Amino acid sequence: MRRCALAFLLLFSSLAWAQIEVENAWSRATAPGAKVAAGYLVLRNKGATPDRLVGATTPAARKVETHVTVRDGDVMRMREVPGYEIPAGASFELKPGGPHLMFMDVTRPFKEGESVPVTLRFERAGEVKAELRVGRLGPPPAHKH
Repeated sequence: MRRCALAFLLLFSSLAWAQIEVENAWSRATAPGAKVAAGYLVLRNKGATPDRLVGATTPAARKVETHVTVRDGDVMRMREVPGYEIPAGASFELKPGGPHLMFMDVTRPFKEGESVPVTLRFERAGEVKAELRVGRLGPPPAHKH
């Protein structure tokens, strides 16, 4: 009985983890001496119930916060939020000028061509690991149509 319960728990845990997929994870290179960086990605919830990204960690920064960008008059400001809701069967994009991961007190510069490991923490899916590809410093390249 005990083995059956453990097997069910392991199967359920792996199924919950598989419900969230991470796509197009990236960050920009940081300038020398920069103490913050941002991370962007698409979260795809393949499950039948909503989930919520509630936090993240990385060895590349002392703290990771979930942020949104809001307009305050003529100024755009970043605000920390408690997480992001990912609807069932839908995706949620973290992107420049919108919701994003904010890496606080980075431990070393993010260099173009490298990857930054991050562990995302969800209410239902638990921990999901991802690698953010580091692109060039500056704005992202324009998309061609």
